[in-house]
Amino acid sequence: MATLRAARAVADGLRDGLNGPGVRCSARRLRRLLGVDGVALGDLSGALVWSGRPAAEAAVAPLVESVLHTEYAQGKPPLLAVPVHAGDELAGVMVSAGDARSSAVREAADWVADALERYLLEESADRAAQAELRALRAEISPHFVYNALTVIASLVRSEPDRARDLMLDFADYTRYSLARHGDYTMVADEFQAIETYLALQRAVLGDRLRVQVRVAPEVLGVAVPVLVLQPLVENAIKHGIEPRSGAGTVQVAGQAEGNDCVISVEDDGLGMEPDRARAILAGKGRPDSVGLANVDRRLRQVYGAWYGLVVQTAVDAGTRVVVRVPRFQPGVMP
Repeated sequence: MATLRAARAVADGLRDGLNGPGVRCSARRLRRLLGVDGVALGDLSGALVWSGRPAAEAAVAPLVESVLHTEYAQGKPPLLAVPVHAGDELAGVMVSAGDARSSAVREAADWVADALERYLLEESADRAAQAELRALRAEISPHFVYNALTVIASLVRSEPDRARDLMLDFADYTRYSLARHGDYTMVADEFQAIETYLALQRAVLGDRLRVQVRVAPEVLGVAVPVLVLQPLVENAIKHGIEPRSGAGTVQVAGQAEGNDCVISVEDDGLGMEPDRARAILAGKGRPDSVGLANVDRRLRQVYGAWYGLVVQTAVDAGTRVVVRVPRFQPGVMP
């Protein structure tokens, strides 16, 4: 386990250009685990971290350069160089100085390579999630915008005060949706955003939309990933209420359950087949259902596999989406 931790830290250093004390500490740890005089690590830029006897560095540097250009291990005791690959690509090289079995050095290099590959996969997934979040922030339905502005314009003469209030709501809605937030916000901010959105939708849909919003004071200060509630409310109206005939109700509730904050978004609309809900959460739904998959994936990345969205639905039985997050999570703060 200690070796795997060292390899992971070394991988982080290789990816970041071998800067900072973390990778040097990890190189020293690898040196002790291998029982050699020193361990050197080089990335593709030729940057070098050396942990061991300084006198050998002059011999190690050209060996690192040679391996990076030829992409195969070469050298003879007491120096042994092994290339480090991430997938099919050369990422760097590891050199040991001292009496160590070549198989042990190659195994250590494999540890570093595996850790680096996992790091790159996680980084790629994180970049994809961030890209989806940016798309989510900018995803304002032209149909909704047109309808909201049309309703506001129709009230300018007959109900100017209400038109002014709705225009301010529209400005708040677009500001929150498009602003460059940090990664996290508070439950209070998310509820304020959805109340603004619901006020606009009530103006557009009139008596067809009934709304109930309840949130317990003790969860208002809980930190959550930004834009985790608004997409759920938008989906409830867009896919549950708007397609049905007659009026429908959307209920949003937030409360504390032990050490967790539980938020539910429920509608009495059309509902769907449970298999379709599972496909949507797996990212295999229609292009306009990306919001649910994005929210679910971000929650699991932040809090772990036990968290995420739970969808309860059936055809003609409405849909209930439940968000459960810890009330306190290290590193999660607005």
